[in-house]
Amino acid sequence: MAVPKRKKSRSRSRTRRARWKADRPALVPVVIDGAEVKVPGRLVRAYQRGLLKP
Repeated sequence: MAVPKRKKSRSRSRTRRARWKADRPALVPVVIDGAEVKVPGRLVRAYQRGLLKP
């Protein structure tokens, strides 16, 4: 059975939305082919193995 939604206050919905925002990934300096490149920390292994091109 359908239940009517309850009204939420404006401040409550805005703080809830603010928590969903993503953070930028931390960039790590990596030397690839003699050049230092900054890549996301979770992709360092892929860049070192040559699976991804900078």
